[in-house]
Amino acid sequence: MADKTFNCNVLTPERSVLKTEATFAAIPASDGEIGVMHDRAPLLCRLGVGILRLETPEGPKRIYVDAGFAEVNDNQLTVLTEQAAFAKDVDVEAERAAEAEARQRHAANADEQEARQRAIKRAAMKQKLAGRS
Repeated sequence: MADKTFNCNVLTPERSVLKTEATFAAIPASDGEIGVMHDRAPLLCRLGVGILRLETPEGPKRIYVDAGFAEVNDNQLTVLTEQAAFAKDVDVEAERAAEAEARQRHAANADEQEARQRAIKRAAMKQKLAGRS
């Protein structure tokens, strides 16, 4: 059987978070989830806040990503994100506190409301990743 993997790199401005082979990826795009497999057509999308799910030869991997871009081209997935975290890196209590604080925050205008909702989603996604939502 032919190799059905593709390269996957997850990068933040500070570091390379992950470099692996994958057989499937579910990208949390800003407008919904996008699936990627070997020989997928080229793609460039804006990331939302969510969990990047990967199926790798070593087993499944899940990574929190927050904004940025994903590009697929020639069996290479590159994820450029502002933040990335594995479950082991998430401080669940801090995320619960951040979510509670965001829910209590008063939003005086549409921009503040959007920032409030984004903060709630960030904290909820990190808790979900850690398995404690």
